[in-house]
Amino acid sequence: MKKTALLIAASLTLSAAIALPAAAQVDIMSQIGAIVEKSTNELAVQINLSGKQRMLTQKMSKEAMLVALGVEPEKNRENLKKTMALFERTLKGLKDGDKGLRLARTFQPGIRKQLDVVMGLWKDFKPLVAKVAQGKADKATLLAISKKNLPLLAQMNKAVKMYEKASGSDTADLAVVINLSGRQRMLTQKMSKEFFLIALGVDKQTNRNNLNKTAALFDRTLKGLKDGDKEQGLPGTKDPKIRAQLEKVEALWKDFYPLLKKPATPASIKVVAEKNLPLLREMNKAVKMYEESW
Repeated sequence: MKKTALLIAASLTLSAAIALPAAAQVDIMSQIGAIVEKSTNELAVQINLSGKQRMLTQKMSKEAMLVALGVEPEKNRENLKKTMALFERTLKGLKDGDKGLRLARTFQPGIRKQLDVVMGLWKDFKPLVAKVAQGKADKATLLAISKKNLPLLAQMNKAVKMYEKASGSDTADLAVVINLSGRQRMLTQKMSKEFFLIALGVDKQTNRNNLNKTAALFDRTLKGLKDGDKEQGLPGTKDPKIRAQLEKVEALWKDFYPLLKKPATPASIKVVAEKNLPLLREMNKAVKMYEESW
């Protein structure tokens, strides 16, 4: 329910409670406030974690490519299994709720229908990454992953946009910020995946072009989160803690971006594999800060 609608309902409830003793009125107001806060916070978590799902589609794909490249294959197979499990659990939780993930059940029919579309694509994609997790990273499987991860990403992104729009006008700006800061996490993994696809010789020119576009979008959005970007609907932030966190991300980005321009050699592959994760972690911290500021 939108925050405005909740406040209207709360006002009507309070009107009905005026005849009650003062102590009872205070108790009712406290309960109303808790309901409004819980409902809006639930939506913030839904936007954050549905957005995180986009990142997990790319993280799975990246980990599959690292297994194929022979970069810590056992570790990346285990990472892939964990990423798959988290994606599946979160997808179910978005639809039906998951207390451990702080996810409320989604009731909006349109969003539930879109999550069903994602589930259908996941059923098709899961066996491919599961095969790599078992150590069978053959060329045909990698090519299928390289093609099928994008529709899964695109349909998950549609769901995120639907959660964002459900926020209502009073929290619209923050909903956009949580969405696009969350998208930054995905872009860290998408860039890495594209770099590793180049290293594997998969559609090298296409993936080089994709990588350049992904990097440019990450760079622009990072600046927009700090100082605003009208075209992206980003208002910027004056919150000193969030700005400080974004500056941490900027420092890591300045170190990471030049690596993506280098030829995909065994040395550069190893460094990209190591340095994408701190960038992801620090960006995730920023998203959590936005979520908690709701």
